[in-house]
Amino acid sequence: MDISLVIPAYNEQENIALLIPRVITVLEQVQKSFEIIVIDDGSTDKTYDRLKELLPACPQLKVVRFRKNFGQTAALSAGFKYALGDIIITLDADLQNDPQDIPALLAEIEKGRDVVSGWRKDRQDPYLNRILPSIVANKLISMITGIHLHDYGCTLKAYRREILDNVELYGELHRFLPALASWAGASISEIPVSHHPRHLGKSKYGISRTFRVILDLITVKFLMSFQTQPIHVFGAFGLGSLGLGLLSLAAVVYLKLSMNFNMTGNPLLYASILFFFTATQFILMGLLAEMIIRTYFESVKKPIYVIDHVLEGHNNPN
Repeated sequence: MDISLVIPAYNEQENIALLIPRVITVLEQVQKSFEIIVIDDGSTDKTYDRLKELLPACPQLKVVRFRKNFGQTAALSAGFKYALGDIIITLDADLQNDPQDIPALLAEIEKGRDVVSGWRKDRQDPYLNRILPSIVANKLISMITGIHLHDYGCTLKAYRREILDNVELYGELHRFLPALASWAGASISEIPVSHHPRHLGKSKYGISRTFRVILDLITVKFLMSFQTQPIHVFGAFGLGSLGLGLLSLAAVVYLKLSMNFNMTGNPLLYASILFFFTATQFILMGLLAEMIIRTYFESVKKPIYVIDHVLEGHNNPN
């Protein structure tokens, strides 16, 4: 199989029946073998019914249905697992990404790139609650990870299979895939792609997503920089805490010697101990938890989703 197109879908009953014929038309023009994998992420509307109706006429289509909504990261992870193609392309189901951009992504892959990321240069979304937070998030992600992209949030991307084989997805890390792929040694490029306004259905994202991005970014930075050397981050916190503790102790001793201030009754001593140890413990426990949960999932090979049905084009959809 040359190409696997992975499409996460959640409550896209109006769009999915329009999208699949369009992507088939585009992929047939590429003249490579292909499959289309749609992950129904626990839709509560008729998305799954629409997909079943498409199956008899679309032998390239495979439908994976989750028992409930697990989120886009889980949907993409499942799509990558079931994909057979040497090149894996991801695409949103809301018709805002244009399938006509797929050949441009493939052309960039053929130039030797491992990951090609779409850039919605002329994005057709509300500015205040979608575009502005996205600009801030993209600049922050680029600064922290060192991988400078204009649009981390664009789902339209192409990957070489061997790169994704070395990337594990948990939580909500799908938006950081280029950065995680770079950690695995991938070469990355970005090309402008078309973007259309949403005409049907309802957007699943809001401004609250920006705050989750910041929390996820802390995790990604830790995994990229300290996954194999956690002592570097833990040691830095430990030395920092020790330094602050020594400064605080020096201040207490100075007050005792110069002003005969009672050390045991000095609130600075107790406040310093309380604040420094509390902050250090919470941060380190959070980072340790991230490491433990990833070790658990990878060691037992436990997926982060539960599948209800898997349908393929040559099977009876019932």
